[in-house]
Amino acid sequence: MVNEVKVMANATERTDSMVNKKVRLISVPFWMGGSRAGTELGPESIIQSGLARQIRSMGFDLVGNCEVNCPRHGTLDPKQPKTKYFAEVKEMSGLVGEQVYRAVLANSFPLILGGDHSVAIGSLAGLTGHYDNLGVIWFDAHGDLNTEETTPSGNMHGMPLAIAMGLSKFKLSDIPGAGPLIKKENVVIVGARDLDPYEKEFIRNEGIACFTMHDIDRLGMKAVMEQAIAIVSKNTDGVHVSFDMDCLDPTEAAGVSTPVPGGISYREAHLALELLAETGKVTSMDIVEVNPLLDVGMRTSRLAVEMATSLLGKRII
Repeated sequence: MVNEVKVMANATERTDSMVNKKVRLISVPFWMGGSRAGTELGPESIIQSGLARQIRSMGFDLVGNCEVNCPRHGTLDPKQPKTKYFAEVKEMSGLVGEQVYRAVLANSFPLILGGDHSVAIGSLAGLTGHYDNLGVIWFDAHGDLNTEETTPSGNMHGMPLAIAMGLSKFKLSDIPGAGPLIKKENVVIVGARDLDPYEKEFIRNEGIACFTMHDIDRLGMKAVMEQAIAIVSKNTDGVHVSFDMDCLDPTEAAGVSTPVPGGISYREAHLALELLAETGKVTSMDIVEVNPLLDVGMRTSRLAVEMATSLLGKRII
């Protein structure tokens, strides 16, 4: 009983330590990275599902919601045949990067609401303007490590990690205000189960930390997250969590543009984010790929709210 009380007290201390943080919502209504309409509606759907109310109820100072004025329409550029909507993605990334940079400068926790996962290019650009050695945990069914040469679809939401690490022609450093590239040893992918051939080869050859669903099944989420946290905490000065809702099993989150069967369960996801919150090391978060046009009763949007608040420290008791 004494041990139980001690554990509960420690959990309370960890949660309380985050209460004084300011949270700034950055909405990015953008769909062209995935070439499928609907994800531009994701930020508003998440907010309508009670995100702001939940954050305030936890004692956080919610310092506004900035909606990035993203390009809403685009044309395929024949000069960029292998990357769809390149100009629009690059423009969006610069706009997002500026807002994320400002949020960190104001000592706020940037919570970026996508939009498709290309939104994270901007998030990382803004964050690296402050952090020289950023750690990144990438929750995703996919690797997002394709380049202009290897992409099978041309969709840039499958390229943000490659761009962030400088693997592609378009690099994070091409965005005004961005800092250093993300180091491969500071990246952990969690929940992967649909990797393209080039991504598999790169992960193996470069030793990228990638915990697939097989690893989660075999080791359990607790062990996986303990390893992931150890990796992103080593010699880093900040930790960014990029949470693609398609990392979850489609039975939990149907409202995503690229669902893949056999994903992370409801409780596994909560546990992963709760463990991250307990570290006190997470400095920012993306939550992306909610597509309300494919959702049922806003279930995925409500689940996105739960994921965000778990990372911010919400607990059962």
